[in-house]
Amino acid sequence: MARGAGGSDGGTTSFIIGLIMMIGGAYLLLNSIIVVPNFGFGAVAFRVGGLPVTSGFILIPFVFGVGMIFYNAQNWAGWILAGVSVVALVFGVIANMQIQFARISILDLLIILVLLVGGAGLFLRSLRAG
Repeated sequence: MARGAGGSDGGTTSFIIGLIMMIGGAYLLLNSIIVVPNFGFGAVAFRVGGLPVTSGFILIPFVFGVGMIFYNAQNWAGWILAGVSVVALVFGVIANMQIQFARISILDLLIILVLLVGGAGLFLRSLRAG
């Protein structure tokens, strides 16, 4: 007789149902989270030595790096300048995001939690050798 997931009989059904429940719960949870960007040309990306560095300041070395790349594509300093500027800009955007939970009813939250935790329980039970 063929064995299911985890070597137990019927483990495949628990595995699939648990996996579907976890995926559904994770989707509903992530779908109920709101990400609010709080970054613009006046926003402070981060501070260097106590001085604020805005996204506009980050774009200045980026523009010079791109200019150096267009003048001589083999100029490693231009590539480094442009690359560090892009990394700093992405870091500033991520650092200034506000992540908050959307307004949902308690019933919606309970359904999400039951799907996540119940799915995880079924999934892990299916992996246990029976």
